[in-house]
Amino acid sequence: MTQLLLDLQPTQAPSLDNFIVGQNQELLARLRTLAASGCFDALYLWGSPGCGKSHLLAAVATLAMRRRPALLLAGTAAAPELTAPPGGLLIVDDVDTLDDAAQIALFRIFNTARMLGLGLLLAGSSPPLQLQLREDLRTRIGQALIYEVKTLNDEQKAAALRRHALERGLRVEDGLVRYLLAHGRRDLPSLMAVLDQLDRATLERQRHATLPLLKEAMQLTLVADEQDPGTP
Repeated sequence: MTQLLLDLQPTQAPSLDNFIVGQNQELLARLRTLAASGCFDALYLWGSPGCGKSHLLAAVATLAMRRRPALLLAGTAAAPELTAPPGGLLIVDDVDTLDDAAQIALFRIFNTARMLGLGLLLAGSSPPLQLQLREDLRTRIGQALIYEVKTLNDEQKAAALRRHALERGLRVEDGLVRYLLAHGRRDLPSLMAVLDQLDRATLERQRHATLPLLKEAMQLTLVADEQDPGTP
């Protein structure tokens, strides 16, 4: 019965509608335009781990595919024969992890994108000048429209956490949210992962969310993060 209860919890697919906007209103509007356009455009997003870059890229890919072909790739998965259809949208996450061959391929795509009406949406961990890439590719990226994805302040994070808990049907008092913000990791995905763990604990034990359960969820999430080097 416990497993059945856990499986009933919804997992929302990334979308521009469920992204916590914060100070990124202009960026969100620009991404909506990019997804709907069939013309050349080039955007580069950067920001600290956990700021939501990957969420935005996945959301734009889903939205764009309603209007134009879209291809979403992680930098480590980009092949040397990197291609994209004319009029489509090529999205590459973690461009700073592209290998030498993929960097050459992306540079060539930049050179033909305008003629093909191809849109480019790229993301990395640093501003273009700090990217460890070929100079010619770094220059091309620097010519794109550049946005820093701004992180949320604590008040905005608290609102996001309360909404996330509500969507899961989890009742969390404000005092627990404040404790999590004061003692948990700073990035929103990690904080939400603690709430997910707390939700599982309340379902398994048929109890309301309490501070001891929250502390236990934080510890379990920390252990899971240490076992997974890819966690922000």
